[in-house]
Amino acid sequence: MRIVIIGAGPAGLYLSLLLKRSGLPVDLTVVEQNAPDSTFGFGVVFGENALEFLKEDDPEIFGAITPNLEMWSDIAVVHRGARIVIDGIGFSAIGRLHLLQLLQRQARAEGIAIQFGRQVTDLSAFADADMIVGADGVGSLVRRSDETAFGSSLSYLTNRFAWFGTTKVFDVLTQTFIETDSGPLTAHHYRYSPSMSTFLVECNEKTFFDSGFDRMDEEETRETLQRRFSNTLDGHPLISNRSIWRQFPIIRNERWSSGNKVILGDALHTAHFSIGSGTRLAIEDAIALARAIRAHPRDVPSALAVYEAQRKPILAKLVTAANNSAAWYENFGSHMALAPYEFAMSYLSRTGRMDIERSRKVAPKFVADYERKTKGAA
Repeated sequence: MRIVIIGAGPAGLYLSLLLKRSGLPVDLTVVEQNAPDSTFGFGVVFGENALEFLKEDDPEIFGAITPNLEMWSDIAVVHRGARIVIDGIGFSAIGRLHLLQLLQRQARAEGIAIQFGRQVTDLSAFADADMIVGADGVGSLVRRSDETAFGSSLSYLTNRFAWFGTTKVFDVLTQTFIETDSGPLTAHHYRYSPSMSTFLVECNEKTFFDSGFDRMDEEETRETLQRRFSNTLDGHPLISNRSIWRQFPIIRNERWSSGNKVILGDALHTAHFSIGSGTRLAIEDAIALARAIRAHPRDVPSALAVYEAQRKPILAKLVTAANNSAAWYENFGSHMALAPYEFAMSYLSRTGRMDIERSRKVAPKFVADYERKTKGAA
């Protein structure tokens, strides 16, 4: 079976590794438009146990990634200058480029040749492939080549966000909310190495235009945000890497394959960065597709049907949670009218998956503090 994988991000790289190790007679071609050391953004974040599924299925990859993770067991919300710790909500993080380099190293060790710097504009170059996998991100050529068949839709949230790094090393993942003369701003920040942190800033549409961000270049934006979050940054600089303002894309596909073409990761679905699951979901998509191919190595239509049927219900729950979180952030300015502990509880319950009883089990100290504070306020 000849399989062409377009895109060598985490999903495409991991799928190539799984197929190479499957023992199947697979002829793999992996194509990536960027250079091997090129990446957008800084760190990527995972839930506390988000990579545990790799421990049994792929101890080699688990063993390669885990020692490089920064980990913490709490998160924090900063509102009106009050820092509220929410216990029991753990996360881990790693530099996006570092993660890609680890996977590239594993791929080279397995003898997988990746064609970096190859821009694909027409899938006809792979007319002899039994399967073409679109692991090519939000702007996926594979998806765009047959949008009607995939049942694709693309929309954008109204908030703007810009992704920076900083040399300020934060102890835990923190959401800092501030009010400015031009409107509310929030920063999602967490360390992803012993010396670096991600610092992602978000604002609503009104704040974006009232602040004049639409008229600033990248450097002016960096300097302005550095000033506005000076208390949070403690004198450390913001660092740019194509840190331009973007609107988050919501990608949906009614069908996951068309003929011999199949999509996964951000080409298939997006999950808002506020729940820290995008990379994990992409890797899990790759695992599901590889399992389906192993189960039906001589029957591409059956393999693709099984991939969608088994993975779709699982993914739907996580994407729903991500969309609920995105909706909360689209209106975070109005939530800032709440007192700090009420605001933190609103933040914690934003996905619809954490009611008060579940919150009490997961974050008992925070809920006890919340109930004491709100009872006292009443």
